[in-house]
Amino acid sequence: MNWRKKGGRKTEKPEVLAVQTAWEDPFARFTSCAPAGIGERRLYTALRENIPIIDAAIDKILRLVGSFVIVCADENKSYQINQFLQNVKVNALECGVQSFLNAYLSQLLTYGNAVGEIVLAASGEIGALYNASLDDVELCECAPLCLTVFRREAGQSVPVRYPELVVASALNPPPGSAKGVSLLHGLPFVSGILMQIYRTIGTNWERLGDVRFAVTYKPSNDASDRAFAKDRAKQIAQEWSRAMRKDCVSDFIAVGDVSIKAIGADNQILDSNVPVRQMLEEIVAKMGIPPFLLGLSWSSTERMSSQQADILTSELEAYRRLLNPVIEKICKLWMQLHGMEPRFTIEWDTITLQDAVDLANARLMNAQAAQIEEGLKEKEVAI
Repeated sequence: MNWRKKGGRKTEKPEVLAVQTAWEDPFARFTSCAPAGIGERRLYTALRENIPIIDAAIDKILRLVGSFVIVCADENKSYQINQFLQNVKVNALECGVQSFLNAYLSQLLTYGNAVGEIVLAASGEIGALYNASLDDVELCECAPLCLTVFRREAGQSVPVRYPELVVASALNPPPGSAKGVSLLHGLPFVSGILMQIYRTIGTNWERLGDVRFAVTYKPSNDASDRAFAKDRAKQIAQEWSRAMRKDCVSDFIAVGDVSIKAIGADNQILDSNVPVRQMLEEIVAKMGIPPFLLGLSWSSTERMSSQQADILTSELEAYRRLLNPVIEKICKLWMQLHGMEPRFTIEWDTITLQDAVDLANARLMNAQAAQIEEGLKEKEVAI
């Protein structure tokens, strides 16, 4: 392998096709770097932390994508490589390639880019899989068809020594760019309105939910009553405070013209159902997850139609296609290190999103149709 050659570097240059429609900027190393800046990544992280439905939608996508198995012509090879994928060390505390892919896809959906690394053991075999932090790496297009991975250290960027062991992906990158587009792109504005509504609801409940009282004392026209109005007001305030203590129940007794009124009792809290639902509809449309899977019951007969199931299935298959090159690179390297020919197929679990009743009815109708066709063929033969 390339990392075992002299000096740890390649001795042969790969042939790269020349791109006619791209201008090779000499300063591209400094202008066309991915992933997104740290400020943008913190914004997307804050969206997942502050809007629970966004975090729940991404978690649902990770689980709905499902798992896979590697199938080779030789069953023994299939067993060996699947055992490796199930038991390979991932990061510091996890195990199994599924944990690596879940973190990889979560990073890809949240920030638009994802970077991972295949870590070799001292024996020369794959020892672990590592999900790299986007704060530690840069992906730079030094040429239109060449992507270089840099590691940030001590105020500078250094190319990684073995780029063959690094895997990187971009989500819907613009043409001519390695910078992917986050699934949350376009949601900060909508989420900002939603957060403002939530903050306003909290403030209103603080003001109107926790009732405040206005105690007013009006002295009479008597001169003596007016002379001691200040002292009597202090006494009324002390008695009212004692009566409102939570640790005891007591009556409030006052002398004179005293009126008590709840502050804000005449005000009405605005109905937030319509604006909140409008913002949530925008978020759900962007995430591509049916509302009821996220706990939103906007209809008494909420269920997934066949059209919704087909659309969600196509979304999940698109995410699987993004993960296939990563899986292939890991499996090819493992098989090459073990002296095997890297020929295999990736078989994902079947995505089943329809109701069990619908699936059973579909199987029944197919069986009935097959029976009818068989009966017609028998009649034709008899004739």
